[in-house]
Amino acid sequence: MSALIYYITLPFIHALAWLPLSVLYRLSDVLHFLVFRVLGYRRSVVRGNLARSFPERGPAERKAIEERFYRWFCDLIMETLKTLTITAQEVEDMVKVEGREVIERYHEQGRSVILVMGHWGNWELGGARFAGMGLHQLYVIYHPLQNKHFNDLIVRMRTRLGNRLYTMSETSKAMLRDRHLLTATAFIADQTPPPERAYWTTFLDQDTPVFHGTEKIARKLGYPVVYLGIDRPTRGRYVMRFEELVPDPERTVDGEISEAHTRRLEADIRSRPEIWLWTHRRWKHGSRPKTAGTL
Repeated sequence: MSALIYYITLPFIHALAWLPLSVLYRLSDVLHFLVFRVLGYRRSVVRGNLARSFPERGPAERKAIEERFYRWFCDLIMETLKTLTITAQEVEDMVKVEGREVIERYHEQGRSVILVMGHWGNWELGGARFAGMGLHQLYVIYHPLQNKHFNDLIVRMRTRLGNRLYTMSETSKAMLRDRHLLTATAFIADQTPPPERAYWTTFLDQDTPVFHGTEKIARKLGYPVVYLGIDRPTRGRYVMRFEELVPDPERTVDGEISEAHTRRLEADIRSRPEIWLWTHRRWKHGSRPKTAGTL
């Protein structure tokens, strides 16, 4: 059945991917009306997340953020579909790079790096833009889909311009295996880990479990940690910023790296909240367990 659904939808997916972005944004406006006005997709999740994250902002301001979020969310869907056909030049035109010297310095030194980022902006276009920089080989960590056909499609979208992937389950072993290569490994740091194995901190005014694998691997391999934010000043235009976060991870104490990238992402979200993935059930585990603490 899953294969049948895939083969029925595949022609429509490719047809959309070949449309120019100007047309896709018009379709996004229609999609926004359906998702926001008609269906109210995950509206209760979005509103709950916003209310808990921004208690100091009034209902009218949070409502405005909510509507801008859904507009960005629909644009994100169309832009992601476009990655099936987009060219390296089109990506370069859409995504400006700031802080390139941070990555260039490590490239000149022959040092691999860890990139930490969140679901803020457009991480798919960010990966595509990195591929065109001609520096480190980028590996993106991802969680495979259960549907093999759609998973293969996602893999093709993310690798067609030169990037490679690690599955979440193989990341540690694969990075150890590939430590002789010059790589940049991208960790999406705002996903939700099992609470009993997490580093617990406060994020957007809420108790939040954070994957501490980023920290453990950085310290074990001695890879500098670079923060990558992908801002969207206007529709269809992004700014990808590299910032030095932890240049010497081996000198850090437990929890220091996790706190650093959590605080940096939090600052970006507060600066432009409408381009973070509020439909995500980030706080589904509630408050930290009484027995849990920071590492």
